[in-house]
Amino acid sequence: MRPPSAEVAALAAARLSALATPPGALGRLGDLAVWLAAAQGEVPPRELTNVRLVIFAGDHGVARHGVSAYPPAITAAMVRSFVAGRAAVNALARAHDVHVRVLDLGVDDELAGVPDDVRLHKVRRSSGAIHLEDALTAAETRTSLAAGATVAREEVHAGAQLLLSGDMGIGNTTPAAALVAAGLGLPAVEVTGRGTGVDDPTLAHKQAVVQQALDRAGGRAEDPVAALAALGSADLAASTGFLLEAARLGVPVLLDGLMAVACALTADRIEPGAAAWFAAGHRSTEPAQSLALGKLGLEPVLDLGMRLGEGSGAVAAVPVLRSAVALLRDVALLEELGG
Repeated sequence: MRPPSAEVAALAAARLSALATPPGALGRLGDLAVWLAAAQGEVPPRELTNVRLVIFAGDHGVARHGVSAYPPAITAAMVRSFVAGRAAVNALARAHDVHVRVLDLGVDDELAGVPDDVRLHKVRRSSGAIHLEDALTAAETRTSLAAGATVAREEVHAGAQLLLSGDMGIGNTTPAAALVAAGLGLPAVEVTGRGTGVDDPTLAHKQAVVQQALDRAGGRAEDPVAALAALGSADLAASTGFLLEAARLGVPVLLDGLMAVACALTADRIEPGAAAWFAAGHRSTEPAQSLALGKLGLEPVLDLGMRLGEGSGAVAAVPVLRSAVALLRDVALLEELGG
């Protein structure tokens, strides 16, 4: 996996230190500007005029086993809301000039009347209940990974300078927590959070379900692709493929919450070094996300207590990255002021 250019990063860091600002005064903004310059291979970096979010949607069999505060039917309803442009992430995307695309990988609904391109990559209706059975077959896992890679190539062909991955699927924090537990070798109790806000008894049940899934998967959890089949879902596997292909193509990615970060961790397990192309948009309230970010060495841009999903935290962080670019591009150099 080719990393962002170390040579360009050094040039960007030199420009940062030469700006007419006190040393270190720009804090994380300076770090982000250097990262973007290295990813683009240019100093100063280009303005981020084409930012594109893909929301991977799917249902999860485990959602019918008491792990979520909401029924699975909400997934299909939310996909329709994305298409209509009425979801929270659509509002944020309009405010911050981010293109939104939603894809059905495993929604347990035929989504009649929804545009065909939304359903183009559908793998199956709902993934298996991971504490009782594998989420996907090996063939379905390969198909999902390939679908995500195809979508990444399409978005890059459309001019994407920065990619974002979002999610929609009732119960999806359960397989995502299981993937993080598998990737970090941790027990369920350390990674499993409240998701959409379940109460204490439901949280305890959810932790037991995740542990049962990990025990059932056994040694397969040590292999990242096998872990996707045993513990993941079609939408999470596609998101993993999307992140991998973005890294292969040298396009930076701004991650959202738990689902995106679980997929980023899995992508980096499949091809070590992929995480160098990722930045963390925000810190979720889910413990698994923070644990995975620590393993990946990523510090979130925002920490607003968000747990909505959809890609909303990443979209909210886009203006910060644009600010970082503007500073490295447009602030005068100290030598230009006679300093």
